[in-house]
Amino acid sequence: MAIMRKIYFDNAATTQVRKEVVDKVAEILSTEFGNPSSTHSVGRSSKSILENCRKEIAAHFKVTAAEIIFTSGGTEADNLIINSCVRDLKVERIITSKIEHHAVLHTIQDLSSELNIQVDYVQLDQNGMIIYDHLENLLKISPSKTLVSLMHVNNEIGNILNINKVATICKDYNALFHSDTVQSVGHYNLDFSKIPIDFAAVAAHKFHGPKGVGFAFVRKNSGLKASIKGGEQERGLRAGTEAVYAVAGLNEALKLSYQHLTEETNYVKSIKNYFKDTLLREIPDAKLNGCCGDDDLSTYTLLNVLLPIPPEKASLLLFQLDLKGIACSKGSACQSGSVSGSHVLSEILSKEDMLKPSLRFSFSTFNTTEEVDFVIETLKELMNS
Repeated sequence: MAIMRKIYFDNAATTQVRKEVVDKVAEILSTEFGNPSSTHSVGRSSKSILENCRKEIAAHFKVTAAEIIFTSGGTEADNLIINSCVRDLKVERIITSKIEHHAVLHTIQDLSSELNIQVDYVQLDQNGMIIYDHLENLLKISPSKTLVSLMHVNNEIGNILNINKVATICKDYNALFHSDTVQSVGHYNLDFSKIPIDFAAVAAHKFHGPKGVGFAFVRKNSGLKASIKGGEQERGLRAGTEAVYAVAGLNEALKLSYQHLTEETNYVKSIKNYFKDTLLREIPDAKLNGCCGDDDLSTYTLLNVLLPIPPEKASLLLFQLDLKGIACSKGSACQSGSVSGSHVLSEILSKEDMLKPSLRFSFSTFNTTEEVDFVIETLKELMNS
């Protein structure tokens, strides 16, 4: 019996772990089982690995090791930062957008209802780009202590925030700035010694590392406090015994991503553009959502495609693609159980277009143009069936 081919175009949800990372994780699991908080030699050995990883990770962003706080991933980092800004730094007002990841939006909504925090949403243009003048106007109108939380790369439509511009605007108005950089770290160089950002969230599994590990960048002397209570691990900001093997995997994945950044960026960009060009040639009525068709305004790693398919056919499209061995998504993997549709697309698409299927195809260095050809041909077959 023929084995069905597997084509994975859902790299914005998670990525294939590099072999070198698997080997590093296995090595640490096999040889370094000590608790890094223990003072004996076995514990000190694990502690040394943990702190060396912290230093190497910090070096990528031109920050100090003390500003890297290991977490279980991006969601925990976002929660830690936003919750502590309100509860410990006495932030009274949060400015965000309606197309943020739910790790940010749901946390802010809870704080608004529980603690009566004021929430303002910055306006978006028709493609979902932040209107920077409106952000500045929002910061002008209130003296309240404010946190601005805006993601660097949108996980559904790929729009890129001008993170340096936002950080500078926030600094000008004495506002704190947090950015979910989950979709950009490992894909873009970020120098936090030059970008006046206060907080960022990162997840290893978005750049070919293991799941269940990430970190919060917390600018020194920020005043944040732990949301997970217990021991004094992670500079007192995140209690719990660190998963040294996972941190080592994160560090290895980040190191490899930046070692091969130029060549892999060029390769993945070529896959995306080949997909875009082939799609629009073969299915000319297809549309690209947001700014994902613009290499300057969106990430090179994804396309969000609106297909000219009637609603009665649209409901089974992902299932039919899966039967063909093609993995993609309708939006964020974190909302895969939702029946309400994408909160991101609902902000930029008409009601009519929301009834048609929009699919997110996201790419990595493991993809090929042959896979693109197969996907486009499959889409054409399904549309004409």
